[in-house]
Amino acid sequence: MDAGWTPGAAVTARISLAALVLLVPTLLMLRGSWDLVRRAWGSVLIFGVLAVAGCQLAYFLAVQFIPPSLALLIEFTGPVLLMFWSWLRTRIAPSALTLVGAALALIGLIAVSGAVVSGGLHPLGILFALIAAVGNASYFAMGAKTDHGIPPIPFVGLGLGVGAVILILAGVTGLLPFAASSAPGVVAGQSFPAWVIVTGMVLISTVLAYILGVAASRRLGATVSSFTGYSEPLFGILWTILLLSVLPTGMQWLGAAFIIAGVATVRIGELRSATRQIRST
Repeated sequence: MDAGWTPGAAVTARISLAALVLLVPTLLMLRGSWDLVRRAWGSVLIFGVLAVAGCQLAYFLAVQFIPPSLALLIEFTGPVLLMFWSWLRTRIAPSALTLVGAALALIGLIAVSGAVVSGGLHPLGILFALIAAVGNASYFAMGAKTDHGIPPIPFVGLGLGVGAVILILAGVTGLLPFAASSAPGVVAGQSFPAWVIVTGMVLISTVLAYILGVAASRRLGATVSSFTGYSEPLFGILWTILLLSVLPTGMQWLGAAFIIAGVATVRIGELRSATRQIRST
C-alpha cells in the first residue's frame, strides 16, 4: 500500500490470483466428482460469499468509518460468535474453561490491537465490522465441514473463485476503491518489484494460509481452530519485527501472552468437554 496500492486492489489481487493458482488443482481433484460440488453448493457459496469476499469487503468498508484497530478487534470476535452459535444450535453449553479461555483471548486481542472503544463511533463502521466477524466465523465453520466429501484444496479453490467474482464486481462498480501501481515496495529494508510482493501475498498469505486453515479446522473442529486463529496477531507482531523493523509495545507483548493463555485454555476446555461426552455415552 505504501507503493500506491489501495487496500481494495491488494485484496482483489490477492483473492483473484489465488483462485487462478488453485484453478488447475481444483479441476483435477474434482474430475469425475462434480456431484459432490452440486450437493455442497450451499457450503461453497457461504464460504466464498461470507468467509472470503464478505469478510474482506466488510472490513475495508468498516475502516472508512472507524479506526482499523477497532475494526480488526470486532472482526476477530468471530470465534466468540461461532462458540455462542454452536451453543445455541446444539443446546450444549461451553465448559467454564472454554469461556475463561475466550475471555483471556479477547483481552489479549484488545491489548495487541491497541483498540480503545470511545464515544462517537460511526454505527456503519460497527455494522460492517460485525459483518466481517460473521465472515470470520463462517471461515472456520464452513472449513470444518466434511460431510460434503470435498478435499480442502478444491474446497478452498471454489470458495476463492466465488469470492474473486464478488470482489471484482465490487471494484468495477466503485464499491471498493481500486488503484494499483508497478512501483517497488520495501520489505525487510530491501526494495522488491511489485510482482514479487504480490506473488508472496498470493502464494503464502492466501493459498497456503487458506488451505492450511481449512485442513486444520477439519482436524481441530471449528471452535478450537477459530481460537487458534488468534495466533494471527502474534505472527503479525513477529513478521512486523523481522520484515518492517517495527517493535511491539509492552502492552502488545502482554496481549500476546493473554492470547496464548486463552487459546491453551480453550483447547483444554474442549478436550475435557469431549471426554465427558464420551464417558456419558
